[in-house]
Amino acid sequence: MVIIKEINQFDMHRLVELSLMWEKEDSCYGYRANTEDDLRDRYILAAYDDELIAYIFGKEEIQDKQTSVIDKNMHYFEIEELYVHPSYRTRGIGKQLMESLEKELKKKGLELMVLSTATKNWRAIMHFYVDEVGMNFWSARLYKRL
Repeated sequence: MVIIKEINQFDMHRLVELSLMWEKEDSCYGYRANTEDDLRDRYILAAYDDELIAYIFGKEEIQDKQTSVIDKNMHYFEIEELYVHPSYRTRGIGKQLMESLEKELKKKGLELMVLSTATKNWRAIMHFYVDEVGMNFWSARLYKRL
């Protein structure tokens, strides 16, 4: 049974290991593994099945200018990473992490969470975030090498 809770300091090394696995997967443009220093001042939820198998983290931000979605000076949560160990994918663990994070953010009085993604499999990630988790599409940045 998977348990989701705030990460403890003793498991930071395991998160770094998972991050390195993610880098080696080469599934995201420009992704590099985290160090423990990268995780400082981040709010981290982790999924455990005897050991840490997935994580989500980010930090609270304050919007510096008005946008079409975020008001100036609004506090929001920027999700920086969500990762699930390959052998645990398609079990709903990522969705559980997102739902747990949403509950925690609501307790803190936040009204918005946002994220950017650089995955190479954009169809799968859009299905997950829009169809599975209920996020709304805001913008896209496309490129074409010449």
